Amino acid sequence: MASRRRARRTLAAFVVAALLTAGCTLPAFAPRTEVQGEAAPTGSAPTWRPCPDVPDELVGRGAPDMRYECARIAVPRDWGTGAGATAGPGAGQTFEIALLRARSTKQRARVGSLVVNPGGPGGSGVDTAVYLSFGTQFGGLPTSITDRFDIVGFDPRGVSRSSPVKCISDADLDASFGFDPDPTSQATFDDFVGLSQRIGRGCGDRYGDQLPLYGTEQAARDMDAVRAAVGDDKLTYLGYSYGTLLGATYAQLYPQRVRALVLDGAVDPQQRLVEGSESQARGFERAFTNFTRWCAANAGRCPIAPDARAAVTSAIDKAKASPVRGADGREATAGWVFYAVISSLYTESGWQELAQAIDRLGEGDPKDVFRLADSYAGREDDGHYSNLFDANLAINCADETEKPSREQIRQLQSEWRGKYPLFGPALAVGMLSCVEWPGGRDPYPTGKANGAPPIVVVGTTGDPATPYEQTPRLASMLGVGRVLTWEGEGHTAYPQTSCITDAVDAYLLDLTVPREGLRCPAK
Repeated sequence: MASRRRARRTLAAFVVAALLTAGCTLPAFAPRTEVQGEAAPTGSAPTWRPCPDVPDELVGRGAPDMRYECARIAVPRDWGTGAGATAGPGAGQTFEIALLRARSTKQRARVGSLVVNPGGPGGSGVDTAVYLSFGTQFGGLPTSITDRFDIVGFDPRGVSRSSPVKCISDADLDASFGFDPDPTSQATFDDFVGLSQRIGRGCGDRYGDQLPLYGTEQAARDMDAVRAAVGDDKLTYLGYSYGTLLGATYAQLYPQRVRALVLDGAVDPQQRLVEGSESQARGFERAFTNFTRWCAANAGRCPIAPDARAAVTSAIDKAKASPVRGADGREATAGWVFYAVISSLYTESGWQELAQAIDRLGEGDPKDVFRLADSYAGREDDGHYSNLFDANLAINCADETEKPSREQIRQLQSEWRGKYPLFGPALAVGMLSCVEWPGGRDPYPTGKANGAPPIVVVGTTGDPATPYEQTPRLASMLGVGRVLTWEGEGHTAYPQTSCITDAVDAYLLDLTVPREGLRCPAK
């Protein structure tokens, strides 16, 4: 389940399972882009090649004026030892980092490159760069940005095309997502401990002492190699959810190399595992309450009105006792219903979909529940998963130093059930994923970005995955953060409203920092 950096959904992403960021789950129409070619060594100029499968995919998608090029760069596995050192688990070895550059044929007065990260961790920046180039009609960036910047995405180390981590079977991922989100009996709780241990052993056996090398600080150093590869003296960056942690880490490591950072869906880097998990339980509970209020006020659009909370709780309880079987033979267990709920809370537009899915489940049709949950999990129709959650777990657990005992987790499960009845137990039990993870840890720095220019930190008051309270904390920790608030629902804000878009665009283009205390009303 979740801890603070899993959107902590991508969320992802997210129980192996993590709650990831919305940016981590890409829209269905985002094409899969292959990145071919030989990796250029660190410090060398990459060889940019056409991405032949991308332009045809985008015909009719609103981006006929975009051109796409791909490249690879090689980075040290361990920046602490360097590619030529003889000590350390990654000494003398490299990872390949996949890059994509989207450039408008109408580009004018070019500012530079806008490097993007969708969060997760585990989300593909390559796919996200393509998606963001589609234009505002498809939820992408405004032409005011794409006409002045190359949009550059990279898959962080361990993710998708960049030396991907893959060590969790499809069967174990199915078991994780389908597991009871609140295992009340000790025997069921112990079964989940066993599943977490099996997953951890499999990844430990495959990657051994390399596992700590997938942490956030190493990825932030890779991002400086990306900056150099695209030829920018200073970094201009847009990071969503976990991407805010990656950006904040970069700002601490390389404050003099920052041009402008937009950190949207802020993660508080100073939260430890327990504190972050409870924060997210509170955030999802708050978002779910907002959904139930919408449902009661919109009975014509919400078939489970007037008491949506009771309807969802009842659906989960019934799924524990007698899950509905889908057309493919899969059972809509309590876990799948729970993740359908999670998936729907990342955007306000998902609320009606959730209501319809719960209503149809009650009629014996789990198709919509599976559709919502699978979109969150990244599960394909054939039951195959990408490496999203393998990478998510490897990165989160490399970062995490806190390891509460199983007994502490069991106690928190009970306590949080009283405070956050729908989400608290699942967020508590989800901490077992990193508790049972093998290998060492490599925590990222937390502190001021002394010497960096102002950094814009964006928060949404109704954000379930990165609750708004984390926004001022991140800004304060950096010392140069300027808070920009959207009084809306869902996870992340830019570029959803004109107020947010205008403020962020002015900052990216002209380095005009939003005025102190700027709050943008819900659209």
